[in-house]
Amino acid sequence: MKREYFVSEIMTRNLITLNINDQLGDAKKIFEEKLIRHIPIVSGKAIIGMLSYVDFLKVSFPDVTLDEKNIETYVYDMFSIEQVMTKNLFMVPPNSTIKEVGMLLAEKAFHALPVVEDDELVGIVTTTDLIKFLVKHMD
Repeated sequence: MKREYFVSEIMTRNLITLNINDQLGDAKKIFEEKLIRHIPIVSGKAIIGMLSYVDFLKVSFPDVTLDEKNIETYVYDMFSIEQVMTKNLFMVPPNSTIKEVGMLLAEKAFHALPVVEDDELVGIVTTTDLIKFLVKHMD
């Protein structure tokens, strides 16, 4: 009999999050320094949105030179995290199977899902996590 694997076994637990009142400039710094592609937006321990790197790029100027940094700062001040983040999230509990999560990611064309237990954000699972799992378990 095959063993079932659960999302709690592959999810990222030590999350980098932002608050809805943080600035897009804060998100830029996190994306650049931590090399991540999704930042959960929280209120306390509850997730209220997800800011993806793609969402962020939609309001960014990736080719800005040093002389044009003030334009970039101005644009970041024009938008709030709340305006740019995804609000209607699909969430999964930690006891979801990896198969269930993989199917949901594929069907909805998502790249990340928040993992929530008792209305508290406990992790995030990404397509990268799934690929690492598959590679590890290939025989």
